[in-house]
Amino acid sequence: MSNITITLNNGLEMPAIGLGVFQTPPDVTASAVEEALRAGYRHIDTAAAYGNEAEVGAGIRNSGVPRDQIFVETKLWISDYGYDAALHGFEKSAQKLGIDQIDLLLLHQPLTSQFDLTLDAYRAMEKLLADGKVRSIGVSNFMVEDLTRLLDETTIVPAVNQIELHPYFQQKKLQAFNAEHGIVSQAWSPIGGITSYAGGDKSALDDATLLGIASAHGKSAAQVMLRWHLQEGRSAIPKSVKPERIAENFDVFDFELTTNEVTAIDALDTDVRRGPVPADITLANYGMPIPEA
Repeated sequence: MSNITITLNNGLEMPAIGLGVFQTPPDVTASAVEEALRAGYRHIDTAAAYGNEAEVGAGIRNSGVPRDQIFVETKLWISDYGYDAALHGFEKSAQKLGIDQIDLLLLHQPLTSQFDLTLDAYRAMEKLLADGKVRSIGVSNFMVEDLTRLLDETTIVPAVNQIELHPYFQQKKLQAFNAEHGIVSQAWSPIGGITSYAGGDKSALDDATLLGIASAHGKSAAQVMLRWHLQEGRSAIPKSVKPERIAENFDVFDFELTTNEVTAIDALDTDVRRGPVPADITLANYGMPIPEA
């Protein structure tokens, strides 16, 4: 199996499918990363707020895969926004990961209530990019209004916007804005896992339309959703700690959805967000110190 790559707006090639480690306990993170790299993944996504960057680094080192073959993505948490704080946040993440250069560094959330701190953190990332400490920069969970202000007041267009995106919540307006500005839409919860534990009345993994398409291709509903992301030009970050699921989520390069099948999946959108509303993320209710390395 061979991953598809996406060319970012600065020319960097990013493997389209990456392993996510959100809510992956530190004691199993290293083994999950090793398993993913063994299965063929070359893109690992973590974040300072996940509390497992050190274990991601250990998994990368233990895998035996050369560092220059692995695309490492992480995110600064809102507690480390502001110019100097963001520079230090990078140092904490790099030291925990055990690497000198991060391939993609994101702002984890827009801090809409104190957007000046968001802007200063992004300017710090621009400095890190200029200094060669990161290879690309981007954002996560930024809405159109957040991106508009960011683009108006900073210099470098984000390479990626990582957002909740699955068949039941497609954020089509935001995707269109991203595309218009050369920003790759990257899906978290790409197979709709959040629909089964965040108040949803059904899981995307049990959807009749998706199961029907899966049956036609001899694949699972999860594989169909990941293929859908790829065919629509997105990056996707599925997560699992089970070796069989990790391998299954990467086995999506040997089939193609028909135009009618893609259209049918597009029609599943309910426009219901299951994750936090980005504007509700504040230092008062989500701020937490990110430990030193």
